[in-house]
Amino acid sequence: MSSKIIAIVGRPNVGKSTLFNRLIEQRKAIVDETAGVTRDRNYGKAEWSGTEFSVIDTGGYVVNSDDVFEAEINKQVHLAIDEADVIVFLVDVESGITDLDDAIAEILRRSSKEVILVVNKVDNHARILDAQEFYGLGLGEIYCISSMTGSGTGDMLDALVAKLPKVPGVDEEHELPYLSVVGRPNVGKSSFINALIGEDRNIVTEVAGTTRDSIHTRYNKFGHDFMIVDTAGLRKKGKVSEDLEFYSVLRSVRTIESSDVCLLMIDATRGVEAQDMNIFNLIIKNKKGVVILVNKWDLIDKDTQSTKKFTEQIKNRLAPFVDVPIIFISALTKQRVHKALEVAIEVHKNRKQRVKTSELNEVLLEAIEEYGPPSVKGKFIKIKYCTQLPSPTPAFALFANLPQYIKEPYKRYIENQLRDNFNFTGVPIQIYFRQK
Repeated sequence: MSSKIIAIVGRPNVGKSTLFNRLIEQRKAIVDETAGVTRDRNYGKAEWSGTEFSVIDTGGYVVNSDDVFEAEINKQVHLAIDEADVIVFLVDVESGITDLDDAIAEILRRSSKEVILVVNKVDNHARILDAQEFYGLGLGEIYCISSMTGSGTGDMLDALVAKLPKVPGVDEEHELPYLSVVGRPNVGKSSFINALIGEDRNIVTEVAGTTRDSIHTRYNKFGHDFMIVDTAGLRKKGKVSEDLEFYSVLRSVRTIESSDVCLLMIDATRGVEAQDMNIFNLIIKNKKGVVILVNKWDLIDKDTQSTKKFTEQIKNRLAPFVDVPIIFISALTKQRVHKALEVAIEVHKNRKQRVKTSELNEVLLEAIEEYGPPSVKGKFIKIKYCTQLPSPTPAFALFANLPQYIKEPYKRYIENQLRDNFNFTGVPIQIYFRQK
């Protein structure tokens, strides 16, 4: 279950974002963007030679101005070292080795992290010669690329994938559900986990985590048996480097990718904030199950309409994916803590659900007939057959005569029919239209 993360570091204007965009675009032909999810400019998924990994562009977190302080860059590099498996250190052949490059190289040499030194903007033979000076940084082999044209990126990616940690194949399809509690700092994640496992330590067995810096705890009581991925409260305050937002995004990426179902905790006293939405979008993008936990509900002055109003506010923010369980809890008083677990286990079952092809066709083809056939340029779009794809998360293929003309509202209608007829609460669904 180990997630693989690479981080691109380097001083401003060496082409980090261009390289980031090139890497995450590799997947576009294979995987559709999830409906309604805006791609975060700092985080994406990439794939090379059958290996999938996450890419973090640290450049998105540095203010790109001429007077960027060296300390600010160093902070990003240290955070990348803390969280990434492999670091891509990008330098610029046009400017040669600068003092800031030297400073970053010094930090990277001292770390035990795998580093790939990539020289950008190498688009002719003369520049290949110029690039040789970067061997002076003492970081081993150099990879010459042009992130603008893509030349050289194949060799670089081969080297990068070779350095990624190997995931044992046998454990990949684990039997037990993996749940995690994610959310902004100080929202109550540690208190929630302590409320679950704090008292009865004798029934809990610690299992070495496949993900560095996280504890995978086996929870086996009250008829439940699952792994809970706990990254909350592991890091000393001093290591956060004052950059909580960047830090919590990195931490969330790793935790989310190690989970089947994420319990996204938000603070009732603050409502849904931008950072909560970032984490929610990461969960959906990674096709994980999700349950929203509204913590500190005991601190809210309530009337008979409070829960209803708060639920509506949350769903307005989550739209269009609103088929998500929302549970009001207090980790402090343990109110509804076990209910949260029961719902998370239910979402896990929904995520593994397989719908019989005959049943699926009966339901969807009838719904399609009711909707009436959409038309384009005088031709009717006809859907003839539907099937669930053999993927680890719910994905459906609908075979049509003109799949390329099917618009988002029609896709949303099909998704709503699936949700109305089969229980996919808390689970993102992928829908593909294919040529018949």
